[in-house]
Amino acid sequence: MASNPSLPPPKGFLAYPDAEEINSPKYVPRKDANPVLTGLPLTIAASLLTSSSFIAKIFYNNAGLQKIKDLPFLDEVPATFHPAVVPLGDNSSMIELGEAQLNPKNRGETHHYTASDYHAMYKSGQVTPLQVAETIIGLTSKYAKESSVYQDAWADSHGADHLALDAARASTERWAAGKPLGILDGVPIGVKDDLSVKGYVDHDGMAYKKGVPFFEPAKKTVWPVQVLQEAGAVVIGKNRMHELGSDTNGLNPHQGTPTNHLNNEYYPGGSSSGAGSSLGAGVIPIAVGTDAGGSVRFPAVYNGVYGLKPSHHRTLEMSSTMCVTGPMAANVADLTIAYRLMSQPDPKTSIQSRFATSQPPTAGSKKYIGVDRTWWGASDPRVIAACNKALDHFTSQGYEIVDITIPYIDEAQSAHGGVTIAEMAEAARRRGGDKAHWTSIIGPVNKLVIGLGFETSAMDLFKFNSMRTLIMRHMAWLFQKYPGLLILTPTAPFLGWEKKPSHAKYGVSDGDKTFLSMIYVFLANITGCPAVTAPIGYVDPDQGEGKVCVGMMATGEWGAEESLLAWAADAETYLHDVYPPGRRRPKTWVDVLDLAAKQGK
Repeated sequence: MASNPSLPPPKGFLAYPDAEEINSPKYVPRKDANPVLTGLPLTIAASLLTSSSFIAKIFYNNAGLQKIKDLPFLDEVPATFHPAVVPLGDNSSMIELGEAQLNPKNRGETHHYTASDYHAMYKSGQVTPLQVAETIIGLTSKYAKESSVYQDAWADSHGADHLALDAARASTERWAAGKPLGILDGVPIGVKDDLSVKGYVDHDGMAYKKGVPFFEPAKKTVWPVQVLQEAGAVVIGKNRMHELGSDTNGLNPHQGTPTNHLNNEYYPGGSSSGAGSSLGAGVIPIAVGTDAGGSVRFPAVYNGVYGLKPSHHRTLEMSSTMCVTGPMAANVADLTIAYRLMSQPDPKTSIQSRFATSQPPTAGSKKYIGVDRTWWGASDPRVIAACNKALDHFTSQGYEIVDITIPYIDEAQSAHGGVTIAEMAEAARRRGGDKAHWTSIIGPVNKLVIGLGFETSAMDLFKFNSMRTLIMRHMAWLFQKYPGLLILTPTAPFLGWEKKPSHAKYGVSDGDKTFLSMIYVFLANITGCPAVTAPIGYVDPDQGEGKVCVGMMATGEWGAEESLLAWAADAETYLHDVYPPGRRRPKTWVDVLDLAAKQGK
């Protein structure tokens, strides 16, 4: 490893990495040939891994996770166990919402409803929040009178639907009294099924098992959801997810897999799969997800919507060193509203409460786009072509492209995977209940994953986090060399994840495809940087009916969420006004406001 002399850290940050350019051998996309496991072979392999450490270690080594600790260039690199880089400064008030959020442009025939649309309907009296909530619950709840194609995106409420109706009724009363709380009052939202909302069960994507303490209704709501509720947002329920959040496709044979409404022969993306499905279908305009390896960004791109992975600890202090909580939305206006509220300081926390308010880029400032062309080469040519068209547009709008290099991509991604599965294993082993073995509530795919996680040694974990330090130093060097730099990549390297009948009963373990899928998203998780994804085009599918969405992702400096949102707004304009034939809505898109208005007549 060769490096250039380090630069002094900028003022105004807590724990900003030492800035140092890291040089590495030229990146060559990894080509593995691990078996794809489904059906009976999958269940046998899962049983073997959870009962034999010897066999699990063979799989662990075959995944290349044991190699990181022996990399000589990490010998003198200290470990960074939490990538929380905190911009310090004023956070006394949220950035005021402007016209772009309060009155966003109506996009015509492909318009996805915004919070402002709900606000206008409530203000006019054409519909009430209670009518909207009743309409959506009628479409999504398993206790509804009729089944619908939208139900598979929502976890069982176990009779807690009344909580949404109570919140909507209170909002309706505020509107009747002429005292709404603001733009989100009465707006329906979803919350991923690994985030606690008081009164709802957290399944974490697992099959419900009565009597297991883990499945008791939550007694407290997590901070970023709480502030949305305090702004009047109505939590409709919990969105389904990939079991344990452990993969990127969103397939869940235990609860049911949400529909990708753009093309139902593809998975919706994971792990915030139900959120992506519901947003894409128009059921809700905003959702709250989590992201440890693209779990907000994959379902956003596969369903043609927007997702923001914030800086580490920005919205919620989580025990994971990879996972964050972030907003998803059908449009950039609502993504911005949700982010600004969710990132308000929680006075009860030690780190999240210290984040300075993220600021938009200064008018007239240089707008740098960083592109690593070799890294882009890991993608399907159709993905690259779509992203190149968008890139040309951004340069025509004043963005300046700079060639950059991200070092040790393969090694850094392996480190990301190693830390993630180790943390997942530790969380999973405590959930089975006093009388149940920890694997009793987990499906065979995740028995494989957790079995690997248990093979992580202290030496492995230490060196995984040394690799984290190395990449964070290089990112710091890039951000100081090019102030305001946004690193642009495809969001996903392929056109989505195709469904196959053999996956239906037990799921699928395809480690090579999972690894490839995260080739771009992992960078933000391992370094703690924020990243946003936006749809930028559509491509003919390899199976099924309906074009599949291609997304582009921007990764920015710690604390630069507002700069990312500004770029996402430019990407939204490109998709609607420049890209032919513009944004798409699936055939199954549901007009919630129209249905609610008809219900009220």
